[in-house]
Order: sequence, then C-alpha cells, then structure tokens
Amino acid sequence: MRETFEPAKVLSLGEHRPYPLPRGPWAISMSWHDLLFMHWPVPVEWLRPHIPPALEIDTFDGSAWLAVVPFRMNGVRPHFLPAVPSLSNFPELNLRTYVTHNGRPGIWFFSLDAHNKAAVRLARATFDLPYFDAEISFEQRDDTVHYRSVRTHRNAPPARFEAHYRPVGNAEEHGAGSIENFLTERYCLYSADGRGRVRRGDVHHRLWPLQRAEVEVETLEMTGQIGLKLPDTQPLLHYSRRLDVLAWPPRKVDT
Repeated sequence: MRETFEPAKVLSLGEHRPYPLPRGPWAISMSWHDLLFMHWPVPVEWLRPHIPPALEIDTFDGSAWLAVVPFRMNGVRPHFLPAVPSLSNFPELNLRTYVTHNGRPGIWFFSLDAHNKAAVRLARATFDLPYFDAEISFEQRDDTVHYRSVRTHRNAPPARFEAHYRPVGNAEEHGAGSIENFLTERYCLYSADGRGRVRRGDVHHRLWPLQRAEVEVETLEMTGQIGLKLPDTQPLLHYSRRLDVLAWPPRKVDT
C-alpha cells in the first residue's frame, strides 16, 4: 500500500523536538526516501575554515562529523500547490557537517547535488544553499540501492559518487544522548549569502527511523571541493527508508 503524506499528522508529532515549532505556515513539504548516512569523525580544525565564524561546529565525543548522504526526493511541493512529478521527484546527494547557533543545533551543507535543474536554481536563489547540477542515476533492485552521481554544474568543483547500499536489521528510533540522535535529529539548516550573512531554515519531522546499513563504494570523490581527504576508516552507516518533512522559509539570524 502506498503511504500518503499528511502534513497535519507530521505537525502533531512534536514532543521529541528540542525547541518549539516555528511560527507561521510551513513553506514546502517533501518526502525523503532510501537515505544512506555515511559519517566520519574528523578534527574540528579541519572544518573551521569552511564554516562562518557566527556558527559553532558541533561535536560528539570531541569530534566533528563529516557526512555523505545519498537519497531521493519525492513529492516536493510548495504549500497550497500540488506536486508536479517532473519537478518534484529527483535524487540528491549532499556533503554536510553539524553546527550550532544560540543553542540550536543544525546542519551545514558544503554541497547538495541534484538531478533537477529547476530545483537547483530555485534553492540557490531562495535558500542560499550550495546546490549543483548533477547527472544522478538511482535504481533499487530487491533491497539494494544502486546510486551514481557525477556533478555537471558549470564552473563548479568536481564531485563524484558511486555506491551500492542496503539496510540491515529492523528500524529503530534513538533518544537523546545517542550518536544516532546527535547525527540525525537536526531541526534546522544554516546557510550564508554572498556577504556572509547567516540564515536559518527550520524543518520538522518525526524521529528518524534508522536501520544499520551496508555499503560497497566504487567512487567517493566528494571532499576535494573543500580541500579535504576523508579518513581512511570505515564510516558509521545508517539507512532510512522514508521520512516526511515540512520546511519553513529561511530567516536571518543575529550574529
């Protein structure tokens, strides 16, 4: 049976949030499918030159964390408007870390590659997010996702990723204090415009249903764009089948 997205139901699930829901109506709804979280602990000083001074790099057990996250978007639509399949459904790949501002933990994206030129331009113009055009193929056979991304954005640093991944075991929700909660339960994202002014965009969803994951990586060339090399260690892996998400317009933060 196909699952439906009910925004009112998502809004009713708020007890797990670390701070209240944003005021005003949500702007965009979307579903995220078949996510793979690949996380590596890295020294804070590796990331500090790439993060605005107004934001503090968030740490767990003394380490910052760098993540590569492939998935596919479905049903992306503005409030009060229907989804358009040719514009609303596409695969995406991001490179990210974790930051805080005035006690609000969030996500900082180094890049977001998407197989949707219209979405790339809209996100760059309205959210100041570093979206890039990419040729991405996403195929699911049995329980395994076959994913390949090559950045094609004009005058952008190169980025490539190819892997096969699958879930293992049952899905679980993880409470405060766990590494899983630290890495995934983030209810805002931060971005900066060309003048370095920081904005925060709030999001809302249920607790992440996470499974352990396995991955076979063919190509992983995502961090050269920020002049870093990933640690030569096995990443922490998690998979999530689906998460319904509401997003609010970004707002400037006091710095």
